[in-house]
Amino acid sequence: MLEKKLAPSLPYVKSLFLGWFEPFRDAIEKEKKLQKGKMHKAAYAHHMSLLPADKLAVIVMYKMMGLLMTGQEKGCVRVVQAAIHVGEAIEQEVSVELVIIHTYLEKTKRHGKRSCQCDNVILSKEQQKRHKYVLKLIKMKKLAEVQKLLRVEADMEPWGRDAQAKLGSRLIEMLIESAFVQPPIDQLGGNLPDIQPAFRHTLKNAAIEARYMVIPYLPMLIPPKKWKGYNKGGHLCLPSFVMRTHGSKDQQDAIKSAPKKQLTKVFEALDSLGNTKWRVNRRILDIVDTVWHQGGGVAGLVDCNDIPEPERPESMDPAEIKKWRWKTRKARKANNEMHAQRCDTELKLSVAHKMKDEEGFYYPHNLDFRGRVYPMHSCLNHLSSDLCRGVLEFAQGRQLGKSGLWWLKIHLANIFGGGVEKLSYDGRLMFVENHLNDIFDSATNPLDGKRWWINAEDPFQCLAACMDLSDALSSPSPQCFISHLPIHQDGSCNGLQHYAALGRDSLEAAAVNLVAGEKPADVYSGIAARVYEIVKKDSLRDPAVDPSALLARILVDQVDRKLVKQTVMTSVYGVTYVGAREQIKRRLSEKGHITDDRLLFTASCYAAKVTLKALGETFQAARSIMKWLGDCAKIIATENQPVRWTTPLGLPVVQPYRNAERHLIKTSLQVLALRREGSLVAAKQQKTAFPPNFVHSLDGSHMMMTAISCRNSGLQFAAVHDSFWTHACDVDKMNEILREQFVELYNIPILENVSRSLFCYSITILHIPFSIYQYDSSYILRKRVLLHVPNDQ
Repeated sequence: MLEKKLAPSLPYVKSLFLGWFEPFRDAIEKEKKLQKGKMHKAAYAHHMSLLPADKLAVIVMYKMMGLLMTGQEKGCVRVVQAAIHVGEAIEQEVSVELVIIHTYLEKTKRHGKRSCQCDNVILSKEQQKRHKYVLKLIKMKKLAEVQKLLRVEADMEPWGRDAQAKLGSRLIEMLIESAFVQPPIDQLGGNLPDIQPAFRHTLKNAAIEARYMVIPYLPMLIPPKKWKGYNKGGHLCLPSFVMRTHGSKDQQDAIKSAPKKQLTKVFEALDSLGNTKWRVNRRILDIVDTVWHQGGGVAGLVDCNDIPEPERPESMDPAEIKKWRWKTRKARKANNEMHAQRCDTELKLSVAHKMKDEEGFYYPHNLDFRGRVYPMHSCLNHLSSDLCRGVLEFAQGRQLGKSGLWWLKIHLANIFGGGVEKLSYDGRLMFVENHLNDIFDSATNPLDGKRWWINAEDPFQCLAACMDLSDALSSPSPQCFISHLPIHQDGSCNGLQHYAALGRDSLEAAAVNLVAGEKPADVYSGIAARVYEIVKKDSLRDPAVDPSALLARILVDQVDRKLVKQTVMTSVYGVTYVGAREQIKRRLSEKGHITDDRLLFTASCYAAKVTLKALGETFQAARSIMKWLGDCAKIIATENQPVRWTTPLGLPVVQPYRNAERHLIKTSLQVLALRREGSLVAAKQQKTAFPPNFVHSLDGSHMMMTAISCRNSGLQFAAVHDSFWTHACDVDKMNEILREQFVELYNIPILENVSRSLFCYSITILHIPFSIYQYDSSYILRKRVLLHVPNDQ
């Protein structure tokens, strides 16, 4: 009954309705008469007068009990939710009544009074048929279709959230005042009946609610349903939607109206990713449990203990008090962040323990509005932290083979990080060979040995790779060892790769490994070298003439790849000066050389300006494309239109940025805050978000094309946006597919297609301001490039 939303039809609930009905109906009737006699009526008076009191009473009682008994808050419902639901239900009933009256008047006008009696018989049947159809739509939760039908028939304007909330609040208040409950007679024990209000309006402590949490959308033990429509696919029983629209009506309409044939490739890609079978690596999970129970604080796990707050100084010096307060706020902020991280870790581990004894499980996937793919389960998945990635592995194992053993060693070097991943392939293999004793020690004594794996950038993934390599080398035939470990192939600053391919710029293509070299190009080191040149030059200037010379002298020994990496990565996704400053500030703070906060801030400002300057000099074509996209978005936004485009896989994209409208509605119960999507687009956000969103839609398209091709070739495949995973023995095949799909993607005239589609929304769209086709994109296919694919094995 609860699952079918029929809780108010239970016999006991009906008996409650019998006791509440008359007093509640009389209270409504009294309120209607009171409002009728007033010169200045309440905002809800008109809408309350549209239905008789008895019908209003039944609707409110039924809706309130339904919300209380089927909601997720254990017999509670939020006032704003209840008020709007009650208001909507009354509006729907009024609409039905208006349809009947409208139809009757139309027939009377058409046939005349003589045929009224005959028409009444026909009308009665039509009324019943229409009533049944409308009720069927309501039961199927197709409220939008109901409202559309009723407004067309009755020519009725929608009430709006404000009117619904005010009417609902007043009716709920009257129900609270007139409805009471008492225990059954056989439970009184000779005492007087203890009559209590049936409903209470109270404040609920959210902290108590947060003690326990039900994790939704857990991984599935069987393959997900194939996607066949907007809400058809994924989980078997839980509501599943192919796109996370977050309430954007424009995006919902676009994806719902897209022909199924147009979305075939998107559905196929999601099905391919959802059919990858995973399992928990129990050995890694045991290590994580041990470290966590010992208090954390190592291998990237958050410390289980809070940072102690500084003691209040005995001195009453205002400067000392101010400094103490600042340090206290800083400690409390850090402790709050650590508390959130602990909760997150507990959730991840709880799911891992729930799944550790399963043979395997699956992650249904869906999209964000840009076309990037995510698992629907949010806690333990491969898009998450090093902890999750270390604990997860493919359920299906495959023999390493000669190439697989080679790739397992390369993968271990890449995961260890610290600059090792930027060595040539021979250098990375040498690193692994030189640390074989450490690798064996990490695998056999991860907590009691040298603990070499803890020094890695991704410790738990490094430990998983150490165990896999140790087991393989200890086996009689390493090449026949069955490996379950996913091997990663990461793009070289993927956003810049897409811009280089779009602009057909050969120099930028070389910087991001779209053309071959003796060893993989490192764009971050290249930008760091340029930043160092500028800083070194500035440091030689006279501080009296150029104040930045002092900052340059402080920073000259601190410029390295790590300092600029995040800013370079996010530059193609629209990072601002403020964002770059905060990124560099965090890196400088981690180094610990600058302890004064004011000096740290000014040094970060200077370093951010220099880094952005170096980026502009190196990637001029990318900047030109970004500017063109932003200018086009600005033109479209001035016409109050959101930016729309279709990805190469046929996915319609609509930027959801609108100026949100927030209303405070004063009702008799309380002040309700309603937030809804506004009618005006957020012009600035439409402009700044278009370049990064456009590139995200391209890397999402490339990943989905790769997923389909890998599945057709029999490979197990997973992806984290621009990082592609498969078994060690299949890496070469996957890299070949990656190159093929990248070339296929950029054989499409993407910018020209986008320009034409944008022109549909504004005739003033700018022409593409740069020449293209400066290099042959098929070069990627002929040479072993694009990702860190070896030139020889």
